[in-house]
Amino acid sequence: MTTLTPGAPGTCPFTIDRPVMRHRWERLTFLHWPFEAADVQRLLPDGLEVETYDGAAWVGLVPFYMRVATPGGQRVPWASNFCETNVRTYVRDHAGRSGIWFFSLDASRLGAVVTARATPYRLPYFWSSMRLRERGNQITYLSRRVWPGPRPAISRLRIGIGAPIAPADVTALEHFLTARFMLFSVTGGRPVSARACHQPWPLYRAQAQVLEDHLLTAAGLPAPEGEPLVHYSPGVDVTIGRPEP
Repeated sequence: MTTLTPGAPGTCPFTIDRPVMRHRWERLTFLHWPFEAADVQRLLPDGLEVETYDGAAWVGLVPFYMRVATPGGQRVPWASNFCETNVRTYVRDHAGRSGIWFFSLDASRLGAVVTARATPYRLPYFWSSMRLRERGNQITYLSRRVWPGPRPAISRLRIGIGAPIAPADVTALEHFLTARFMLFSVTGGRPVSARACHQPWPLYRAQAQVLEDHLLTAAGLPAPEGEPLVHYSPGVDVTIGRPEP
């Protein structure tokens, strides 16, 4: 069950009264590139339309550390804590609702991958060898896909973390890229959505000091052009709702 709670930009517009999971997304970096809308639309299922900003579709590469718990806060050692990297874009459904479409989700826990692929969310998870390292104001993410293919799908990133962005200074584009509270997937040929509610992201300016990535092209996208727009966040706590047809 969800309850609408309209608020300021970047604020979740609802609460999830009976979550099916609780997450902690932490030590997270957003890397975003603009794409031609047609290059993204051709990879989307029927019923979803790419959402553009100033005429461009945006694709995100999002590495982070995931912590998963039951609604009561219990964790499973073999599946609860792991590195993850997502390739995603922004879409609208036929009802005009905005959300995220995941091209891929790479995770370092095989148990989490198998479980996620079997749930009604049917998200395209892949098992990858992954590492996350921190040193001073730098964070490094390493990923090499193991199963299933296509391989090799490698991502190697070193991010320099800059100054925090005051909430009042977060731009409309930055809200568009980060303040997303619904995901879409397809199961049995039918579209499915789910809600994810959290507090506004605490965002920091950031820069990609090392960038070698093949996850975007492994998803069928053209190679991105130019430098990405980069933001870092220490993280947020998230409540996840049940799949909705």
